[in-house]
Amino acid sequence: MYKVKVFVTLKESVLDPQGTAVKGSLHALTYNEVEDVRIGKYMELLINKSEQDLDARVKEMCEKLLANTVIEDYRFEVEEA
Repeated sequence: MYKVKVFVTLKESVLDPQGTAVKGSLHALTYNEVEDVRIGKYMELLINKSEQDLDARVKEMCEKLLANTVIEDYRFEVEEA
């Protein structure tokens, strides 16, 4: 059994209005040291699959469903659960 942590974020070239709003709110709370905020998604998958082809399967899941690769980047980490 493996735990896969998937991180999906907007590509740098894509505007992030939610991140901009959070940054503005942090500044309103006097956290002016925050220079930028990018909002993304985090998912955990528990997978019962051999490690041999796990990376390829997770990459396929990300590209078909978990991330919109037109506007989002993704990365993932695999650990034994």
